[in-house]
Amino acid sequence: MAEQAVIVSGWRKWLEGVGEQGVFFARFFRNLFAGGFEWSEFVRQCYEIGYRSMMLVGITSFIMGLVLILQLRPTLVSFGAESMLPHTLAVSVIREIGPVITAIICAGKIASSIGAELGSMKVTEQIDAMEVSGANPVQYLVVTRILATCFMIPLLAMIGDAISLFGGYLALNFTDSISLYLYFNKCIAALDYTDYLPALIKTFFFGFAIGFVGCYKGYHSNRGTESVGIAANSAVVTASLWIFFLDMLVVQITTILFYK
Repeated sequence: MAEQAVIVSGWRKWLEGVGEQGVFFARFFRNLFAGGFEWSEFVRQCYEIGYRSMMLVGITSFIMGLVLILQLRPTLVSFGAESMLPHTLAVSVIREIGPVITAIICAGKIASSIGAELGSMKVTEQIDAMEVSGANPVQYLVVTRILATCFMIPLLAMIGDAISLFGGYLALNFTDSISLYLYFNKCIAALDYTDYLPALIKTFFFGFAIGFVGCYKGYHSNRGTESVGIAANSAVVTASLWIFFLDMLVVQITTILFYK
């Protein structure tokens, strides 16, 4: 009986959480089209989310490009296909590795930051004060942050992809002495809109998941100082899981639409 009670309690909490997320999702969309958009806060969040994450994304992407070339080259050389290295790197980075790595990095940095910030505001009753004063905390705090992540994550992914390809060029030039012009010509020749468009769609949904999860975890955190850390940690874990789930879902859909 005790085990059944624990299982029932767990399912009840899970269903309550799903219901809360559904209500929060509806509140976001209602306030999104309510008018009075906070442009100044949106621009500030774009700066915080995009510009302040660029260095981390750039360094990680550069190292990723180097490592991929160093890992791929021995295998392709054994098949006599070393000339396909730029093509292989470009397709793998643009389609899959670049967007996912960028999103995971941003989940760790941005989702935790948003969750901790809103959680701190919840603990110190700043959100309650905004509601009492007649301000709309969802429109000011939530809508701006989610839209900023939807806008900036695709941009960060594109910048990261370019840096990753350049890192791959440096690694390949060190071993095979290929020119920059020839290398990027081969990369561009390997790609078309069926590679760019699914990656762009994917990163948009990644950005929404990061912003939504961070805002939800912070906005619905419990009272008490320890809840700020819990909200930040939970935001990172949940956003990372959503990124992998959405990646699988978008890959299946875009494969049906573009590669059948």
